[in-house]
Amino acid sequence: MGKEQNPRRVADNEAFAKTKMLRTSPQKLNLVAALIRGKKVDKALADLTFSHKRIAGDVKKCLQSAIANAENNHNLDVDNLIVAEAWVGKNLVMKRGRPRARGRYGKIMKPFSEITIKVRQVEERA
Repeated sequence: MGKEQNPRRVADNEAFAKTKMLRTSPQKLNLVAALIRGKKVDKALADLTFSHKRIAGDVKKCLQSAIANAENNHNLDVDNLIVAEAWVGKNLVMKRGRPRARGRYGKIMKPFSEITIKVRQVEERA
């Protein structure tokens, strides 16, 4: 008599991972997400490894988590995975400030963002 299982949020050949509270603006994070969209996961991991962007390491962790979810939770083949979708969202913004000349106050915004990466298993072509 237990609780019913929640329905899956993705298709049977998909898995995803989400990382929240990344200390960068969504605009900068979207540049890194665009770098991996639609690529095979091994190529995407290589691109993130050698990227000069500071946030690429955190995106790589999220992609590795999505790959592990696909392998362990959904029994998907890692060699046939592609990055189906990678989308970025806004999170909180810390407001800070600094005194400026003539009694004014300079606003300093410190944005946070989040990324969701969905991987999909594709069939091999003959």
